[in-house]
Amino acid sequence: MAKNLYMVSLGCPKNLVDSEIMLALLAADGYQICQDPDQADLLLVNTCGFIQPAVEEAIDEIIRLGQYKDKKPGVKLVVTGCLVQRYGKELPKEFPEVDLFIGVDGFHNITALVADPDKQQNRLIIPAQRFLMNSTMPRKVSTPPHRAYLKISEGCSNRCSYCLIPSIRGPQRSRSMADLAGEAARLAEAGVRELTLVGQDVTAYGIDLGGKQATLPALITTILDACTADWLRLLYLYPNRISHELLSLMAQEDRLLNYLDIPLQHISSRVLKKMNRPFTSRQVHELLDRIRSRVPEAAIRTTFIVGFPGETDQDVEELAAFLQTYRLNNVGIFTYANEEGCAAEHFADQCPEESKQQRHDYLMEMQAQISLEKNQELVGRTLPVLVEGLSQETDLLLEGRTQSQAPDIDGCVYITDGQCAAGEIVMVKITEAHPYDLVGVIAGSSQDA
Repeated sequence: MAKNLYMVSLGCPKNLVDSEIMLALLAADGYQICQDPDQADLLLVNTCGFIQPAVEEAIDEIIRLGQYKDKKPGVKLVVTGCLVQRYGKELPKEFPEVDLFIGVDGFHNITALVADPDKQQNRLIIPAQRFLMNSTMPRKVSTPPHRAYLKISEGCSNRCSYCLIPSIRGPQRSRSMADLAGEAARLAEAGVRELTLVGQDVTAYGIDLGGKQATLPALITTILDACTADWLRLLYLYPNRISHELLSLMAQEDRLLNYLDIPLQHISSRVLKKMNRPFTSRQVHELLDRIRSRVPEAAIRTTFIVGFPGETDQDVEELAAFLQTYRLNNVGIFTYANEEGCAAEHFADQCPEESKQQRHDYLMEMQAQISLEKNQELVGRTLPVLVEGLSQETDLLLEGRTQSQAPDIDGCVYITDGQCAAGEIVMVKITEAHPYDLVGVIAGSSQDA
């Protein structure tokens, strides 16, 4: 008899890939995905947990789904992912309604763990051995069929003073180029037109493999040769590892999108040093100048943290000047929060919450105007757009993305005239600009005059 599975996947695209593996494994074991937790025999939450808001979101979801167990005896509630890895032994005591907790290195055994009552006597499964997926593992892609994520590595060996990822996910571990090329080819054969390479730091790809053969540029070339995907996108690029070779490849290869997501986190050399970021303000300026010289059309996205311990008004003004000088396409700004277990938690000169918020609002207002002006430069241009389908805002419009808009991160293009299907790449004339989104019509449509 079929069993029903209701799953919630929280957090980043890398976590989503883990969720897709679990979906495929459970489907092979007879589970069918359902949209209503009332109908589920198995409730599954794959959690994020490396910052406090993510922890709170995960806890809310666990509590919400736990209520369904009271309504239907025999339902299992399983929690996996970063929250489990971070808090471990505390969770079974806090959430008695959860049947099983599985850390980030044990999720690939979920079928056996859920099915075997003996194993469930230990409600917490956190294997000591670190896990690295490979292309032989089944995967049920949950994104729209025209796009997918390709996780090229696991873990991170950078030791930023504010970040828990190395302690949660372990050190950098790269998959082989052949394995990744095989998965990329299969995804493209299944209809994927946009393939996004993800890792905690994709520019660190191959460092742990030794030798000089496995590098990010070599991997990109191998994947482009192996698959037919139209667009190849990169998330996320560590600033001091963006090589001349990578930029040259981006300039030469039409299928490698001119899109760089570079989490800078700050621009003040003094703050960067406290963050344990191995680069200076001067090196960031040189990098941006190099990108603009080699790939003039490149769309650059970054994130900054304001309110880091010891940050001064002068540091914030340096950041503001940087925004005005380089006028980046997309910028996310986050207020710093202490995370238990991070070195920065114990730093002196912690910033007041009010100051953090004021700095955030000041910079975001500045960036919103910059983003609007950058988008206004596109009005009148005709750009390739990957169509997602009907708009989430209204089914009277289509919605898509240009090459400079990453899915679920950046804005989108609302298409007001013309016909096409989801998954098509069409030429769209931009007619209107907003700070984050664009409006346009399909080239050749009635309104394209």
